[in-house]
Amino acid sequence: MSDFISEQDKTDIYGYSIFEKGLQILSGKWRIRIIYILLYDGQKRYGELKRLLPGITHKMLSNELKELEKNNIINRQQYNEVPLRVEYSLTDKGEALKPILFSLSQWILQLDNQ
Repeated sequence: MSDFISEQDKTDIYGYSIFEKGLQILSGKWRIRIIYILLYDGQKRYGELKRLLPGITHKMLSNELKELEKNNIINRQQYNEVPLRVEYSLTDKGEALKPILFSLSQWILQLDNQ
């Protein structure tokens, strides 16, 4: 256990709160989907994300983007043009999710094959 979670990172005996924090950052129906799009398609404008996420409302997309930006997963770049242009991309912290999401997808595929 100590190899997996350092002593300074533990906040309880099993280190659950570390996982809870990660789940809080990534939880929700849309956040992983947004991250996935930005990982594999690169930076996107708001309207492009909206089109790539059928069923998401403007309010929900706006809220999810704000939360991901607040947690330093995505970067919001605003260009002072008319009309206003805003693009979203992953930060280094967001890019670091790629091997984690790949491992998760491999695990899910293994479950499906059993």
